[in-house]
Amino acid sequence: MPRLIHALAVLAVLALTAGCTSAPGAGRTPAAGGSSDRSGPAARSAFWVDPQGPAARQIEVWRRQGRTADAALLKRIADEPVALWPAGEADPGPAVRAATAAAAGEGRTALFVAYDIPHRDCGQHSAGGAADADAYRRWIGRFADALGEGRALVILEPDAIAHIVDGCTPAAYHDERERLLSEAVLRLKGRPHTKVYLDAGNPSWIPDAERLVAPLERAGIAHADGFALNVSNFQTDRVSREYGVRLSGRLGGKHFVVDTSRNGNGPLEGVWCNPPGRALGTPPTTATGEPLLDAYLWVKRPGESDGECGGGPAAGRWWPEYALELTRGSAG
Repeated sequence: MPRLIHALAVLAVLALTAGCTSAPGAGRTPAAGGSSDRSGPAARSAFWVDPQGPAARQIEVWRRQGRTADAALLKRIADEPVALWPAGEADPGPAVRAATAAAAGEGRTALFVAYDIPHRDCGQHSAGGAADADAYRRWIGRFADALGEGRALVILEPDAIAHIVDGCTPAAYHDERERLLSEAVLRLKGRPHTKVYLDAGNPSWIPDAERLVAPLERAGIAHADGFALNVSNFQTDRVSREYGVRLSGRLGGKHFVVDTSRNGNGPLEGVWCNPPGRALGTPPTTATGEPLLDAYLWVKRPGESDGECGGGPAAGRWWPEYALELTRGSAG
């Protein structure tokens, strides 16, 4: 199940300076069916909001074009903290340093996704990754170094474990992948204020959570803060939460986080790539009501394409009309 290459998000972060201290409002937006009360900065958010993200830039374009109603709707995305996915083709250091510095200036936590594992995505929309194991070690080392002393939360390698379990990744790569993930966990956890969550797919992809246990253990889950669920997918909060609690029970009580960026209307049966009729989900928060569930996060940036399907652009490209559809789906 492919993920995004967030080149546009990285370029936006590179434009920031370490002294950036202002951000758009990220007050709590209700999930689908609710109403919005946004009126100022994200005073209650634990996570940093990128003030130059694609949704924020799109708002300015639409305002100049007179699309003020659409621009107002898009604030439902622009005002929320969303994870940054530093591109694997280049040194992640500058983007990571810029974001952590900006977050530190506001006393918040920067959200990241590390996504460059070799043989990534089984040749699908986001195929690629580091050329080999040594290249990946260099990349993740630069990523970790750039985190410095700042507070950060890193989702480690979406799909990597689930593709081992579902057989998509050839068996010849399994041992190397698990070893690289284990090393990456330790490298990232060497930073004093970084939390790391190994990706564990989603409940629809690997319905039997027991199948994830052994590969997660070999990939270093014992040294991570926990695991991540539903990255770039559409499973509901309830389904993901219940699944996470079950998996946690098989992993010694490990905590987890859930991507709620586009799950407001749940999944569309049989369609994972740019499904129509979806909606924004629960806004990012650490107030989950479940002790094992550390946070609901927007890991996938709402409005970035899953791939060239359903009329979408290439994976990771900003698609403003799809972003607008997500906001309309969540509007009361």
